[in-house]
Amino acid sequence: MSLSGKSGGTGPGRALLRAAVRHSAVRCALLCLVGVGAAGAGLLLPAVLGRTLDLLLTRAPAGRWVAYSAGLVLLLALLDMAEAVLHGTTDARATAWLRGRLTGHVLALGPRATDRFGSGELVARLVGSAAQAGTAPTALAASAAALAGPVGGVVALGLIDPWLAAVFLAGAPLLALLLRAFARDSSACVAEYQRVQGRIAAALAEAVGGARTIRAAGTEDRETARVLRPLPELSRAGRLMWRAQGRAAARAVAVAPLLQLSVVAVAGLLLARHRLTVGEVLAASRYAVLATGAGVLVGQLAALVRARAAAGRLGEILAEPAPGHGSRPLPPGPGRLELRGVTARRGDRTVLAGVDLTVPGGTTLAVVGRSGAGKSLLAALAGRLADPDAGEVLLDGVPLPELAHDELRRAVGYAFERPVLLGATVQDAIGLGVSAPPADRVRQAARTACADAFVRRLPEGYATALADTPRSGGESQRLGLARAFAHGGRLLVLDDALSSLDTITEHRITRALTEGDVAATRLVVAHRAATAARADAVAWLDGGRVRALAPHARLWREPEYRRVFGEYAEGAEEAEGAAATDGADGSGGAAGASGTATPGGADPIGDATATGGGTPISGADEMDGGTGGTGGGTGGTDGAAHGPAASTRAADATRTSASTRAADATHTAEATRTADAPAPAPGSPRLTSSPRPANGARP
Repeated sequence: MSLSGKSGGTGPGRALLRAAVRHSAVRCALLCLVGVGAAGAGLLLPAVLGRTLDLLLTRAPAGRWVAYSAGLVLLLALLDMAEAVLHGTTDARATAWLRGRLTGHVLALGPRATDRFGSGELVARLVGSAAQAGTAPTALAASAAALAGPVGGVVALGLIDPWLAAVFLAGAPLLALLLRAFARDSSACVAEYQRVQGRIAAALAEAVGGARTIRAAGTEDRETARVLRPLPELSRAGRLMWRAQGRAAARAVAVAPLLQLSVVAVAGLLLARHRLTVGEVLAASRYAVLATGAGVLVGQLAALVRARAAAGRLGEILAEPAPGHGSRPLPPGPGRLELRGVTARRGDRTVLAGVDLTVPGGTTLAVVGRSGAGKSLLAALAGRLADPDAGEVLLDGVPLPELAHDELRRAVGYAFERPVLLGATVQDAIGLGVSAPPADRVRQAARTACADAFVRRLPEGYATALADTPRSGGESQRLGLARAFAHGGRLLVLDDALSSLDTITEHRITRALTEGDVAATRLVVAHRAATAARADAVAWLDGGRVRALAPHARLWREPEYRRVFGEYAEGAEEAEGAAATDGADGSGGAAGASGTATPGGADPIGDATATGGGTPISGADEMDGGTGGTGGGTGGTDGAAHGPAASTRAADATRTSASTRAADATHTAEATRTADAPAPAPGSPRLTSSPRPANGARP
């Protein structure tokens, strides 16, 4: 029985079915043997019953034949039990193997898998389609056994009398045509049914992921309707599928009794002519039923059709090529990162175009740009979470695709905006990686990420079950940072991994990164001006290219660069007479009725100065540095970047303790010195690139 077909039976789906059958070859062989044995016992039973009947009718001794009949009935029961056990365990093993293979491939694909299929669709295929495709080995084995019954029935009819076999074979081609039509009609219905199931699963996954947004918007009913909108299509496809199976069964049932009646009629004529005994007529009628076992064949064929369609959906995932890895080790080096002519596309859009960038080992590069500029994609390319469409990325002179998998993952650490924490305990989550770091290193990494204090407050500290650890967004980010710090490596990529932290915590972590014992090269996707100010240099992405590469203080003189960080940076440049309530992020000018904002020129930390009178307050809760007053003060970098929420932050800042204000003021002084620092002396490490002008702007 061929598995080729339009609905995924060819290509990767067909290869996947063959691999699943090979994986279950031993169990399939046993299942086939048991099925054939059961068919053989079923074929023997009519002959034995017929012989027993003839002996009983002639009053001859029939005890032995009665025992034979009882033994065959018992054997059939035992074989049926063995077949059921083998059927269930083989299905389970094949499904588990398919899910394991597909899960490994999906994880190897990384973000490309969800970009191509969506998380809900992937789950539907890995759960539902894998279970249906997993029935293919048993369906094939059972089909072989199911064919033994009809073929054996025809042979047995021929042995009783050749005319009986001839009568049956005259109508057999019609039965075969009916089965073929069923396979053709049901394939498309099954494929459509599974496709609509995937759409519902994808919509449900989106709704679950956005449950808080849906609840806040009060659109639960609307979202429920959206998720269930494909239900009529699912119902239609299901009805078509069952209708096709019903038509096939009805036609088979209409043809099969005609064949059986024809065989019985001929057997009756032969009985009348004394060519057959009563027992042989009984056996012939039973063999006619076995020979027309269309119901069994229809069921097995339906299972194969469903398995083939499901394997086609799984094959689409396997058709996506996973990135390969080389075998080269990393040579000794400081973690120098190079992007040479890197072009990356997403769909039909070119996100990065011909980017050339070099980050010397041990330095910090901040990557900034407007939304959609390609910051996160560049971060993904840096550690090979994605591959460029053109160009190459090198670490210490070795192209990333040539590195061995474990070598690459030990060399590059990642922290993300929304980290997913995996593991049984908090310590497991921090230590997740190719090799688990020792406990003391995990704790040191947590201290660097400012996570140690709140972890120790948990009921069992680092041994607390992760599922029993309530976390805020900032605490999750700190655990994600600790995970990146715990594994060391040559390159550390922070993809907006500080966005949920309060400003004091962010300052402590970035200070530990830039001034502590973190020796790795650091690539930081930055959305705050304060974060960019602490880097050795800033790569300003615009229009898919590196528009400029320079220290933050130098770039801050550019009005368009300041606009990257928010509305206030633009307002500070254009409106010197703006009210203090539009002032710095947490700065003291928030409440000054008569205060004015004055642009700070090239100083990226003290960009806005609010003047006025009143009691000083600190913007420690949101500001990266600086002190202020109720009507006056000095705004920090985030003040220039995030002014619209100033009044709320100023209210929070009033509650800040004196010690926090002192730390914040120290931070302001340090950040200001960084911004005003002279250019590096000759021979100092530099970030180099070949920036390409975008929109006519100079690099």
